Amino acid sequence: MELGLERVRVVAERMGLMQPSFCTISVAGTNGKGSTVAMLEAILDAAGYRVGTYTSPHMISYNERVRIGMQPASDARLCDAFERVERTRGDTPLTYFEFGTMAALQLFREEGLDVAVLEVGLGGRLDAVNVLDADVAMVTSVGIDHTRWLGDDRERIGREKAGIFRGGRPAICVDPDPPASILQSANAVGAQLLQVGRDFSVEAQAGSWCWRSPQRVRASLPHPVMRGAHQLRNAAGALMALEALAARLPVTQADIRSGLLAAVLPGRFQTLPGLPVRVLDVAHNPQAASVLAETLKQQPVTGRTDAVIGMLQDKPVAEVMAAMAGVVDRWYLATLAAERGATAAQLHAALEATGSVAPAARYDDVPSAYRAACAAACERDRVVVFGSFYTVSDIISLEK
Repeated sequence: MELGLERVRVVAERMGLMQPSFCTISVAGTNGKGSTVAMLEAILDAAGYRVGTYTSPHMISYNERVRIGMQPASDARLCDAFERVERTRGDTPLTYFEFGTMAALQLFREEGLDVAVLEVGLGGRLDAVNVLDADVAMVTSVGIDHTRWLGDDRERIGREKAGIFRGGRPAICVDPDPPASILQSANAVGAQLLQVGRDFSVEAQAGSWCWRSPQRVRASLPHPVMRGAHQLRNAAGALMALEALAARLPVTQADIRSGLLAAVLPGRFQTLPGLPVRVLDVAHNPQAASVLAETLKQQPVTGRTDAVIGMLQDKPVAEVMAAMAGVVDRWYLATLAAERGATAAQLHAALEATGSVAPAARYDDVPSAYRAACAAACERDRVVVFGSFYTVSDIISLEK
């Protein structure tokens, strides 16, 4: 990893990608980016627009990162785009993510899109996606993660994420308690900051919800198919982005309803069919783990809740476990077979540091831990798999 825009800007200029003909929406944030992108994609697709999305990381196949019309890009199209980047970059080195970003933008240009929704990979200010001046920029949440690159407090991290804001353009913040650096950054560049709870709001109702801004009210909306109360805030941010682009990309109430019910994303409180209940969630930082724990509390089971966890060793493992400790009855600790993967022994040490008295067992890999948890569970129990994209992808591959 090598953050910075100098290299990618050189290549983007050579490829003629700096001034796209399509509208662009950039989405940054510690958590909630992927869900927000999925909702924007589904609503705009329902409205009949040709939509491209660029996200990361992928679960199973790299093709998941680049979608056009809700479908992953083909191997052939991606390879053609990669070859174009390779021919054009000359002696300019690119990181893995920078190379992929240039390839995605090249493919989007060839496809004649109406709009592209771009998920920021890490941070914002120095992320390759930020080479473009987005028509609308959004920060979904600001939590503590990736401290090695972004800083170790919310003010610093917020400043990095707000680096995608542009002067004279809408800048949306969905974090209900944003650090002061969000407002400071927006003011510094002259962006039009639209803050949840101030410039737009969300109100949950029985079986529906309502979105409000000074200009419009959208009532009787269906809850997103992706579960969790936090998804209402993500949906509210998506609607604010669409409202900001209404002159260029108008959508109807019916489009919004269809999109909210169609938007799905693997690994975001994903529930597998059958019993025992099995939930997959990529939560890998304290903020996401707290949200996962709260969602589990809101959907109780009559039996135990057992957790299968695998994490990267450079994550705040003990803090993540502490956030989940109140809902976990038994732990299945798995060595993660990935670069920087924590061992089961390291997870056990972190769990002990939290003061947890729940029983825990160690396993050599995620599939082994998952099989053991499922074998020990009865129909009244629940198995939750979380801690990393790698952890969840192992189970998605196993269950295919």
